[in-house]
Amino acid sequence: MPFELDLLAFPKAVPEVRGLLGDHGCEVRLCASELLTNVIDHLGEGTPVTVRVLRTDHGHTRVEVTDPHPRTLPVLLRATAVDESGRGLALLDRVARRWGVEQGVDHKTVWCELVGLGQ
Repeated sequence: MPFELDLLAFPKAVPEVRGLLGDHGCEVRLCASELLTNVIDHLGEGTPVTVRVLRTDHGHTRVEVTDPHPRTLPVLLRATAVDESGRGLALLDRVARRWGVEQGVDHKTVWCELVGLGQ
C-alpha cells in the first residue's frame, strides 16, 4: 500500500505516476494526477515534488503531493461550462472524503483522503 516517489513535475510524469499507481484504485490515481497537474499548472514545469499514498490510522487512503512552495496555496474554483480549466480541485473535492494543505517553512503538502483503502 505505501507508495512514495520523488520526481520533477513535467506533463509526461502524470501518466507515468498513474501507471505506477496501477495497483491502487482509480480514485487514488485520479487524485494523484490532479494534485500533480496543479503543481505543473501553478508552480511550473520541473518543480520537484514528492507523491505519496499511505493508509491513515482510520483505514482510509491518503494521497499527498509535496512541493517546495509553501506560500502558493491551491484554490477551489467553480468552473463554468465554458471555462477551459479550474476543475481539478473541484473534482478532487467531490471524490475525496476531505482534503487540505499542510504548510512547512520550506514546503507544503496538498493532500486528500479517500474512504477505504482505494484498492
